[in-house]
Amino acid sequence: MKRRVVITGVGVISPVGNDVDTFWESLRTGKSGIDKITSFDVTDYPTQIAGEVKDFVPEDYMDKKEVRRTDRFVQFALAAAKMAMKNSGLEINEENADQIGVYIGSGIGGLSTFEEQHRVMLEKGPRRVSPFFIPMLIGNMASGLISIELGAKGPTSSAITACATGTNAIGDAFRLIQYGHADAMVTGGAEATVLPMAFAGFCSMKAMSTRNDEPQKASRPFDRDRDGFVMGEGAGVLVIEELEHAKKRGATIIAEVIGYGMSADAHHITAPSPNGEGAARCMKLALKDAGVEPDSIGYINAHGTSTGQGDIAETQAIKQIFGEHAYKLAVSSTKSMTGHLLGATGGVEAIATAFALRDQILPPTINLENPDPECDLDYVPNKAREAHVDVALSNTFGFGGHNATIVLKRYQA
Repeated sequence: MKRRVVITGVGVISPVGNDVDTFWESLRTGKSGIDKITSFDVTDYPTQIAGEVKDFVPEDYMDKKEVRRTDRFVQFALAAAKMAMKNSGLEINEENADQIGVYIGSGIGGLSTFEEQHRVMLEKGPRRVSPFFIPMLIGNMASGLISIELGAKGPTSSAITACATGTNAIGDAFRLIQYGHADAMVTGGAEATVLPMAFAGFCSMKAMSTRNDEPQKASRPFDRDRDGFVMGEGAGVLVIEELEHAKKRGATIIAEVIGYGMSADAHHITAPSPNGEGAARCMKLALKDAGVEPDSIGYINAHGTSTGQGDIAETQAIKQIFGEHAYKLAVSSTKSMTGHLLGATGGVEAIATAFALRDQILPPTINLENPDPECDLDYVPNKAREAHVDVALSNTFGFGGHNATIVLKRYQA
């Protein structure tokens, strides 16, 4: 028998807020976190805007020595994890430590460390490269440090599947609890790539918006005038638990995780498969795993990156799976407000989806002024909407053809 799994705590570091209440209020009110980049000189870059995390103080979550020894993506992850643990009320002790694990992903990992230490090597020589360079760089270190800080000794791993990372991490953690390998998991994604090298690479791909004069209107999923995605940074971390474990300790349950699907496009390293075929299979697998029919879905938190091909492919995939019901359900992209947080996006958007179910409020797709004729679904344009929704999907799709979907359900005792 598969065990039931619920969400009991969440933590967020994001361009629209560094705590869950601010984050959710920003999404509900359609507030954009995208602006001109302040962390480095963007004069020579075609794209000069991003969803930067503002006013983040890592020393609020770790001591100064540890700050110097960790990359920014790890700092985000640890902050969100501690927030989620406090939110959940879960305590780790000698009796339960080996039944609580950590599964945090990052699409790129410690790129800021790589950039900085490369400069050090060129300017001062190889002997001056930090002895912490490797542990600061590697993508699994968010899971590792969180495990150490929390004392969690259960299954601990990480996912690296580009923009599907956060959802794969949550889905894999969900499986571990379902099949009895853990009673609780700290899971999600973190990313910190608003950096010169990352921007140079994405600009060379011509993948990002160049609407530099109107940064808050630059991320416009499903809109006819979209011109690319807007990069963001941050972390979204959830505490998920076996239902009886959560009930026994009197935890407040935010939502239930009921299904998980993943697939590969096997098509192209960056472009989606034709007609969204891979994304469609992913959603179909998630629905099958959840044991629900397509017409039971009331809301989809879309991948919706504001790219020409991606938004159309996802729309086509939704139509393939849901048929006529596709026009009855609501779809929105919170990336219109946060930007695209790459490996963190699955964690952050899972939290947004869980809150939508909890509060029965659907966050909007802002900047949807002139809908693309090929994107003709209900994208909750510009304003949040009250709606009765029992089951929802959260989609994430990544470079390399990785697709991941989780199914969440409104929890009713």
